[in-house]
Amino acid sequence: MAKSALLLDGRSLTLADAGRVLAGERFAVGLTPTALRRVAASRALVERAVAHGEALYGINTGFGKLARVRIDDANLELLQHNLIVSHACGVGEPLDRNVARLALLLRANTLATGHSGVRRDVIDRLALMFERGVEPWIPAQGSVGASGDLAPLAHLALLLIGRGQAWLDGALLSGAELAAKLRVKPLALGPKEGLALINGTQISTAIAVAGLIGAKRLAKTADIAVALSIEALRGSSKPFDARIHALRPHPGQIETAKNVRQLLRGSKVLPSHAHCEKVQDPYCLRCAPQVHGAVRDAIGYAESVLVREMNSVTDNPLLFPDDGDVLTGGNFHAEPVAFAADMLAIATAELANISERRIENMVNPDLSGGLPAFLAASAGLNSGLMIAQVTAAALVSENKTLAHPASVDSIPTSAGKEDHVSMATWAARKSLQVVGNTEYVISIELLAAAQALDLWSTWLNPGKGAHAAYRAIRVACAKMSKDREVAPDIARVREFVRGGQLVAAVEHACGRLA
Repeated sequence: MAKSALLLDGRSLTLADAGRVLAGERFAVGLTPTALRRVAASRALVERAVAHGEALYGINTGFGKLARVRIDDANLELLQHNLIVSHACGVGEPLDRNVARLALLLRANTLATGHSGVRRDVIDRLALMFERGVEPWIPAQGSVGASGDLAPLAHLALLLIGRGQAWLDGALLSGAELAAKLRVKPLALGPKEGLALINGTQISTAIAVAGLIGAKRLAKTADIAVALSIEALRGSSKPFDARIHALRPHPGQIETAKNVRQLLRGSKVLPSHAHCEKVQDPYCLRCAPQVHGAVRDAIGYAESVLVREMNSVTDNPLLFPDDGDVLTGGNFHAEPVAFAADMLAIATAELANISERRIENMVNPDLSGGLPAFLAASAGLNSGLMIAQVTAAALVSENKTLAHPASVDSIPTSAGKEDHVSMATWAARKSLQVVGNTEYVISIELLAAAQALDLWSTWLNPGKGAHAAYRAIRVACAKMSKDREVAPDIARVREFVRGGQLVAAVEHACGRLA
């Protein structure tokens, strides 16, 4: 095992580890010695139970409504095989490839706890696929987030038995072709192993974690955007005074106010209008700590849930080798993930809502305090960022629909046996869409703020952090001196936002942000 290998024990996976996967990084994974012992002990418990002829759900019985059907020993391997192929019912576009790889890692991690009863060979095969860069082809639709993400996880599990599809080095291969490329034989799954591979929350969790990492990045980016907009709109720094926020000590609110103060430090713009007639800024500027801060706190809640879920055992039944017990429960129910993903969608949508209002303040000459209409150098002949604001408004409106919580819905499945479900996978998919939309909205705000700064008759340096953001935007795209296609500008700024270059440039200039 390489020195840089990540050793799994089912309890220690971090958000940073997940971030490496989602960034496309490849690395080896293995099991800790403790995990190896527990995996062996739980497998021995399964084999003893089968040898003693005990009727145990999912080991020698049918599944769901068919749990009362006893399966004879000669058909136990076929039972697990049939479970995988029959449950591979996903539809729609495939998951993002890095999200699918994260699901692969999460599945290996939960099996490493030694409560699922699989052989080490099963986990080793998952680890091999992950290390070699296999990207499972997993349809995004088909899970209700209870009894686990059965359909999408079945598509992942197909690869272990030589079926399904996956990308390897850019080529889409069949499961049989993949096995040949990896120089391995398809696995013959033993008792409990098929069920252990598909009964869990790893798909919804992987998608939600991708949304979480994006939302955390956006929380910093939104603070950068509001600081730049304050400079562009000749706003006030007084609402960010630490004394105000100490009186209402929500952690996120305090962090946002501190970030904005840090970003504005050294501004030559703010003193230039210290005695202007403006009494108070609009809420989209003045209340940024209260709104951005509440978003940060919501993201913190989602993070605590999702990191726990990454390190949880979520299949059924569960084996307890120390006690010799096999217990049936409901850890596969993804309600915690659904709530966390819904909260992420709602919170991130609010970042877009308030950002769009700042865009409006900059492009609307009745609100901007002297800037040209739509930030056009020659308004009338040029339309400037008129339709960029419309695009932001469209995305904000789309977010409002997507932010409707999926977790308040439920629909009975499996002949009523599974009569309450979480809809966590849809909640997670929606949250990721909201994050993507919000990246575009905040990118439009950054673009507008940089354009506004360029249009003031007298150039004054913004604060150190805000100035670094301005320079980063100008690396992505030049000032708009006449109309041009705006879509490429938005896309380039969004890549700076999504790739982390914007935050990195700002933090290099003014220090790490909260």
